[in-house]
Amino acid sequence: MAIEAIEKIRIMLADDHPLFIEGLKMMLSKEPDFEICGIAYNGREVLDMLPETLPDLILLDINMPKMNGLETIKYIKQSYPSLKIVMLTGYSDDAIINEAKSMGANGYLLKSSKKEELIETIKSAYASKKFSSPQKEEKSEKSLSENDQFLQQFNLTKREKELIQHIKKGLTNQEIANNLCLSVYTIETHRKNIMRKLKLKSPIALIKFIIEYQI
Repeated sequence: MAIEAIEKIRIMLADDHPLFIEGLKMMLSKEPDFEICGIAYNGREVLDMLPETLPDLILLDINMPKMNGLETIKYIKQSYPSLKIVMLTGYSDDAIINEAKSMGANGYLLKSSKKEELIETIKSAYASKKFSSPQKEEKSEKSLSENDQFLQQFNLTKREKELIQHIKKGLTNQEIANNLCLSVYTIETHRKNIMRKLKLKSPIALIKFIIEYQI
């Protein structure tokens, strides 16, 4: 009697950190329901690989070079509307989560989440269940922001306010990245989010804002 083959969920991984993506590949490859069909290190690679790999689901980082995750979602959904996308990122900002959802993401999970949460989110997204958003495990950060009227007023995160402090000193993106032990791409993404939230159009406008609010 022939044994019926189990249909696996074909997953593409997209992240610009090689060590992280290799660890993720090793972990998910051990799951009997999953098959890793491709790895991309930026959004453009994702789009180039889709016709050949034809994944069922993509685990997509937001902060990537050449084309970030949010931009990538837009182009994916234009050609592959049924393809499932789960954002796997370090950003817990509600505005980014809502933007990812509005652009067509099927799930959103923090990189600090547990393995079980990741597996459940993948399966839920693949089954077209309700959009899955990250657990608010960083409760300490949330409680601190609730006590800071400035952060509340402009919906800024503590990291974004920290970045503003470095911008005030006249540091370049590379210098800020070195000081905070982050990538330049992460700093650029934070700066874009700050400008969007504060409704500013130029670096000069940001400096004027910093002076006006005595940040």
